[in-house]
Amino acid sequence: MESMTIGKLAKRAGVGVETIRFYERKGLLPEPPRRYSGYREYPESAIDRVRFIRRAKELGFTLKEIGELLELRIRPGTTCRQISDQATAKIADIEEKIRSLEAMRSALEKLAADCPASGPTSECPILAHMSHQLPAAAGDAPHSPSFSHLGVLDVPSSTPPRPSDRKRH
Repeated sequence: MESMTIGKLAKRAGVGVETIRFYERKGLLPEPPRRYSGYREYPESAIDRVRFIRRAKELGFTLKEIGELLELRIRPGTTCRQISDQATAKIADIEEKIRSLEAMRSALEKLAADCPASGPTSECPILAHMSHQLPAAAGDAPHSPSFSHLGVLDVPSSTPPRPSDRKRH
């Protein structure tokens, strides 16, 4: 089995060198042994693992979920049903995010339509809306945005993806 440097692995897997290091730090890619010269020595199988991680991210899986999939992939006795269940859960998560984004879009469309688009920013209804403290409805989480006063559906109270989850690694 041929080994390769981090640069060669990155090139063959279609990612950057920093992405390889990031996956190692996150525990998704085992840190390989080092040559006497100090260079890391990656096995050929690392290419497939990095490509797997990249493709799973493209499908919307988080790094934590990808780690779980990698574990299931090698765990004896794992069935396709377990992987299918993971995919089904991801579909439900994506559908919730779509609903949330549609509610945000509707709210922004209403705000934009109500804006006269003239006058000073101190009179801008969009900025005023964002500055206005709305009373929380019973049971609402303090961070849960609500657009009911704009005549659109409430945004689900799920936490939006963190910017670090959206980065392409």
